[in-house]
Amino acid sequence: MDLVNELIRLFGTENVKFDKEEIEKYSRDETRGVEGEIPLAVVFPTSTEQVSQLMRWANERRVAVVPRGAGTGLSGGAIPTKNSVVVSLERMNRIIELDERNMTIVVEPGVITGEIQKIAEEHGLYYAGDPASSESSSIGGNVAENAGGVKVIKYGPTAFHVLGLEVVLPTGEVVHFGGKTLKNVTGYDMVRLFVGSEGTLGIVTKIVLRLVPRPKYAAVLLVPFGGIEDALLCVPKLLSQSGLLPASIEFMDRYSSEMASRFLNESIPNPEAECHLIFELESSDKQNLVKEYIELGETLMQMNATEVYIADDRTQRMKIWRFRKAIAEGIIAFRPVHCMEDVVVPTANMPKLIVSTYQIAQKRGLEVLNFGHVGDGNVHVTFLKPERMQNAVWEQALEEALEELYRTTVQLEGSLTGEHGVGLKRKKYLRMFLGEKEIELMKRLKSLFDPNNILNPGKIFPD
Repeated sequence: MDLVNELIRLFGTENVKFDKEEIEKYSRDETRGVEGEIPLAVVFPTSTEQVSQLMRWANERRVAVVPRGAGTGLSGGAIPTKNSVVVSLERMNRIIELDERNMTIVVEPGVITGEIQKIAEEHGLYYAGDPASSESSSIGGNVAENAGGVKVIKYGPTAFHVLGLEVVLPTGEVVHFGGKTLKNVTGYDMVRLFVGSEGTLGIVTKIVLRLVPRPKYAAVLLVPFGGIEDALLCVPKLLSQSGLLPASIEFMDRYSSEMASRFLNESIPNPEAECHLIFELESSDKQNLVKEYIELGETLMQMNATEVYIADDRTQRMKIWRFRKAIAEGIIAFRPVHCMEDVVVPTANMPKLIVSTYQIAQKRGLEVLNFGHVGDGNVHVTFLKPERMQNAVWEQALEEALEELYRTTVQLEGSLTGEHGVGLKRKKYLRMFLGEKEIELMKRLKSLFDPNNILNPGKIFPD
């Protein structure tokens, strides 16, 4: 209680919560199957100066601090360890500046990503970072995990949009990297180092984001296929041969679309199809857009698509996207005991990966569904606990399934996680993907920034 009293003296009762019932929700994020500890307290800073003060205090007292955005993470990255303090950045939610001439926006980490998109659009601009959780996730969390989303294939992940950062180091020092320029090779690329570092190297307190011209027109194609291999093999061919660069290419297997349909209480076109692809095209010229989606549709039919449904007005486009974005909600609602993974492989290897997941699940009596960002090879393989399976059997079967999934991913030249992060959930599998020398270098980097190991300890690296 002495530590909590010190925090109250430093930040005031209005900025510190310590009642167990009130702060219990800060002991978890949206990761299933990963348990955390109730923190000693939750601190709600409203300025960089307060974050700096907190970190100086924590570094002197050797108290662990766990940064937290909106709590929507899927790796356990914001889950507190024992005897730690959570620093919630939800009150640092100001839009500091929108610079139309330089097409940048400066924001605090607690701003919800969807708000940035809306404000940019009001000024005829576009923030192209578009994670599926954009209406609930914060930009600070997106930066911490280098969030991807549905438009990575054209615009890249969050790191591609971050031009500058203000960061509070674990020692309390405040540093600035980057700025509003698109090019900068003045020393090491520290901005890219911090983006995706999962809150282990510093706490981001200001972010300079790049904006781009807003596309005037868009069209979405919903494309059912009778076979998964036909659907997935057409993607690398289209990307390398068609001359088109869609903003999105998404994949839903039949089990995923059934889950979304059940959640929405609405049937997807061609529900009997083995899978559906979603393409989104953008253009500044409407006639050119029509030409592109007609040609793409004809090419897809030649590649064994069952049908091509085209939506070129906003209402119809959103109707198609609802199915893709409802999958995760359906899983949580109807199959709460599950394990959603985030593996990524080269796009040409996706058919082998997805076919293997059905074999892995069948071998162990599990159920599985697959959906994700087929345009960049990132698949959310989701194992589901059968309703009558005992918990102990589920846990053992899941462990074996994950081991085989990751071995397969390594064989297919893939990576452990594409956008959700390592966090607590995946850290014991890190050695399957990185050698001891690579891990040691990362640990040394962590020690350089955080010599007392107080900032988000226990994340990323195996015990």
